[in-house]
Amino acid sequence: MFTHIDHVGIAVEDLEGSVELWSKRMQLALVHREIVESQGVEAVLLDVGDGHVELLCPLDAQTPVGRFLAKRGPGLHHLAYRVADIDSVLSQLTATGMRLIDSSPRAGIRGSRVAFLHPASTGGVLTEIVEPALEEPGSAGSDGGGPATVPADGPGRQSVEFAGGQPQHRHAGCS
Repeated sequence: MFTHIDHVGIAVEDLEGSVELWSKRMQLALVHREIVESQGVEAVLLDVGDGHVELLCPLDAQTPVGRFLAKRGPGLHHLAYRVADIDSVLSQLTATGMRLIDSSPRAGIRGSRVAFLHPASTGGVLTEIVEPALEEPGSAGSDGGGPATVPADGPGRQSVEFAGGQPQHRHAGCS
């Protein structure tokens, strides 16, 4: 059912400070940055092995991540597992009685399809399942090297231009 740990989601209040910590001091490669208006976050992916650390900065206090930060402060937000067929996995999870937040997939970062499982069914851990989008070799943001434009790939998304690993556009809600 689950093939890999896709990423660990971390809620942050200071996105730039967190990027500095994870990319410069901890030396994880920053590979993607995207504003996902539909989820109310600016997200940054940093590579580690076959997976990622995903930094999540709320666009405002009333988003799910904004409410999480107000209640619990910065830190671990969710654990995400990679799957090959999210529709099949959701059916399997429903059949086993798992409580789902999302009964059908929604758009995720980099064109992925995602769904969340309720922490009440997963031992208190907010759990995401991710079906990655098929990527073209050498697509923008896939290798973290050189200038790249991360395309807006759906409603509620904004492109972010990179030059030397630094974003040229940011949402005003994330410091």
